[in-house]
Amino acid sequence: MTLQRLGGGMLRYGLVAILIYFGAFKFTAVEAAAIRPLVAASPVLSWLYTSGLSVQAVSSLIGVTELVIALLIAMRPIAPRLSALGSIAATGTFATTLSFLFTTPGVWQAVEGFPLPVPNEIGAFVLKDVFLLGAAVWSAGEAWRARSSS
Repeated sequence: MTLQRLGGGMLRYGLVAILIYFGAFKFTAVEAAAIRPLVAASPVLSWLYTSGLSVQAVSSLIGVTELVIALLIAMRPIAPRLSALGSIAATGTFATTLSFLFTTPGVWQAVEGFPLPVPNEIGAFVLKDVFLLGAAVWSAGEAWRARSSS
């Protein structure tokens, strides 16, 4: 096995593991409360709260979405087309999460005149999604190429 294939597998299934972990966590009251300010300030997602869904229902819906995306990405060995579609959906997920850096009040602070995400749960939590977005884009491209050649 080449280092590139090993790294690609680690990247894809690491992405799957993170989506499963955080997707499952969305079913807890702690996580539902933690994401509420992020979702409420998001122009993309805030409508979920005004649609009549409870805080827990919104969090659970996001969790189900993340779990389905993880399952689709994990199907790469048997269904590369579905894996590519799951990876594309993941890019939307992580792009939306990264938008929280710009839509959530209080995420940025100036440190000696330089803007930085606040080193708290929100800023640090959201910054990891730069890497996850890259992993999702790579996974989409690799799975799409495999779909085309099979």
